[in-house]
Amino acid sequence: MTTILTGGVGKTEVADAVRRLAPPGVEVAVSNDMDAVALLRAGRADYFLGTCQTGAGASLGVLVGLMGAATCHTFGRSVPSGEEINTLLDQGKRVFGFAVDQVDVITPALVGAITARA
Repeated sequence: MTTILTGGVGKTEVADAVRRLAPPGVEVAVSNDMDAVALLRAGRADYFLGTCQTGAGASLGVLVGLMGAATCHTFGRSVPSGEEINTLLDQGKRVFGFAVDQVDVITPALVGAITARA
C-alpha cells in the first residue's frame, strides 16, 4: 500500500483529487507538517504533497528543514513534465510542493507517476 499525505493551504483539495485519481490500495491522509515528518521518517507514509500560494516556500518549509533538501522538491509555479517527475522520483524525492492554483494540473501528474511505481 502507498500512503500519500497532503498539507498546506490546499490540503483538502489535494486529498480529494488524490482520492479521485488513485487506484485502490493508495491511502490518502490530510496532515500538518510536523505530523507528516514523523510519519515519513517512521515509514508510515510514503509521499507528501504540500501547497501554498506560490509553491515555493511555505508548501515545504518545515519538511525541507527536518527531512533535508535531498528528499524534497518544490515546483514553485512551474508545471513539471512526466519525465521530470519520474526523474525526481528516481532521485528519491518523496516530498513535493506546488502552488495551490495548480492542483488540477500537478496532482494528476504526481499521482500517476507515484502509483505507476506501486
